[in-house]
Amino acid sequence: MIREYKDTDIDKLIDIWFEGSLQAHDFIDSAYWESQIKEMKDKYIPMSETYVMTEQTKIIGFVSMVEDYLAALFIDVAYQNNGAGKELLKFVKRQRNEIQLKVYKENFSAIRFYEKNEFIIKKELTDESTNKQEYLMGWTKDTNN
Repeated sequence: MIREYKDTDIDKLIDIWFEGSLQAHDFIDSAYWESQIKEMKDKYIPMSETYVMTEQTKIIGFVSMVEDYLAALFIDVAYQNNGAGKELLKFVKRQRNEIQLKVYKENFSAIRFYEKNEFIIKKELTDESTNKQEYLMGWTKDTNN
């Protein structure tokens, strides 16, 4: 089930984000992710349009949008590779005509995931906070269907 985020969800979302960030970005020092926890909790998730995916009552993932920008898509490590990310992505695609996101160039599995889900690489950038290369990727709704 996918539902709107509630304030009481924040600690679980931060846990999923932090563990997922450590796993997906082993090329970035874990201290960087630790330094981002407070801002994620106090600023980024509250300012985003966030939806959570649950299995029974357990939160297993979430997606956060800021207008047409996909700011976060994270699935609990124990529930990855079971289609939850694809379902959350399909959910936000139904609400928008286009979506952009940034993904680290070294995060090969995320790049493959987004490419399989109709995103294309638009340009290469450098993330100022980590000095790592990243791709700006985009998806546009096919208006012929």
